[in-house]
Amino acid sequence: MDWDKLRVFHAVAEAGSFTHAGDTLNLSQSAVSRQISALEESLQVPLFHRHARGLILTEQGETLFKTVKDVFAKLAMTEVMLAESRERPSGRLKITTTVAFGSTWLAPRMRDFLDLYPDISVSLVLDDAELDLAMREADVAIRMHAPRQPDLVQRHLLSMHYMLVASPDYLKRHGLPARAEDLDSHRLVVWGDVKPPVETINWLLEAGRRPGVTRRPILEVNSVYAILQAVHAGLGIAALPDYMTEETKSLVRVLPALKSPKLDAYFVYPEELRNSKRVAVFRDFLISKIADVRH
Repeated sequence: MDWDKLRVFHAVAEAGSFTHAGDTLNLSQSAVSRQISALEESLQVPLFHRHARGLILTEQGETLFKTVKDVFAKLAMTEVMLAESRERPSGRLKITTTVAFGSTWLAPRMRDFLDLYPDISVSLVLDDAELDLAMREADVAIRMHAPRQPDLVQRHLLSMHYMLVASPDYLKRHGLPARAEDLDSHRLVVWGDVKPPVETINWLLEAGRRPGVTRRPILEVNSVYAILQAVHAGLGIAALPDYMTEETKSLVRVLPALKSPKLDAYFVYPEELRNSKRVAVFRDFLISKIADVRH
């Protein structure tokens, strides 16, 4: 059944005439009549008895009207609920995530979020050590693994991989690796010194390594962004997350067919914030931005 025709039928059944329904719908009497006739023809049953004093629903018309009336009543209720949900979320939202993801992917998108929700004030805390959400060190987190605390709500956001990159200058001086084992003789820039934000971050130290060979990195640094800058400067090859596509445009992908570990990002927040509008709109914003990237 055509939705527009049902809308016209509902108005006619409520008004009792084509003319009054037309006034409600801002349609001519003849247009309303044509819609009803087309609906009757498609259903192959009469819906109204037509007489000089107006219209009366047939038995079939009464049956349809009960259902349509119920649907429109539920729609009206839903409209009220949606109107209530449009009340602008406001207040402070403290967000935490890793330094690399926060600085390269999230921060450039915060303008769009705050343009949509100007009554929300955001505190963005970038830290490779995890803040304790249960102790309200932050309201929400974007983490590169599933949360281990049972009292946290989680939503999987996206799956990512690493990419090996090097600068054109480095490859001109040291050559392009043709196979994973060729990395044994290249300069590698990796995470070092402190606990990494992601356990698999230094996987290129093992990928395709020949037995008995120990790969010694040319530089260890406790910042993904610093690794990126070292690669830009021509120091060596590094594995960087593929969400850093904008930052790596001037670099060359190395061994693109080499399989890398998967990174899963999760949106996480405490149970007591389940009904928070600030949290809900930020979650939906993230999901829409990730959908934009995928398409």
